[in-house]
Amino acid sequence: MFMKRSALIILGLVALSITAKAQDEKFKALFMYNFTKYIEWPQSKQSGDFVIGVIGNPAIVGELNAIAQRKTVGSQAIKIKEISASDDMAKLHIVYVAEGKSDNAAAIAGKVKGKGVVLITDKPGLAQSTSGINYIKKDGKQSFEVNQNHLNDAGVKVSSQLMALGVAVN
Repeated sequence: MFMKRSALIILGLVALSITAKAQDEKFKALFMYNFTKYIEWPQSKQSGDFVIGVIGNPAIVGELNAIAQRKTVGSQAIKIKEISASDDMAKLHIVYVAEGKSDNAAAIAGKVKGKGVVLITDKPGLAQSTSGINYIKKDGKQSFEVNQNHLNDAGVKVSSQLMALGVAVN
């Protein structure tokens, strides 16, 4: 009896953990879409598809594809691509690097610098050193950091509203 009860408790905790992780991915995908409302890409990137590249997080790809089916960025259809750190990223608008692949973030930042590509990461400290936007947990809730200098280096213009919504870092 004790073993069955323990197994049920463990299964319940695993289910809660999976549900919480899925909820985090949904929030990150929604944040990512909403970031597009506060960022202006260079003229050369304002036609054709709006392309988001994802490195290391297949779960968020599904959430982003659900958004892409019903939303656009301005007049641009949204396309989601799973990519690797070695892929050419110059034609993308956003590159999202999951925490498990964040060792590649500095190299990716070098590849996209000045190309109108926003680098979004998911590991503490990366907004200070590498990315324009970095997901964080703040008081147990999903939030994000914004580094305006890195976004300027990327070649995009950022609304002061986005800076006010996130945690500004330098």
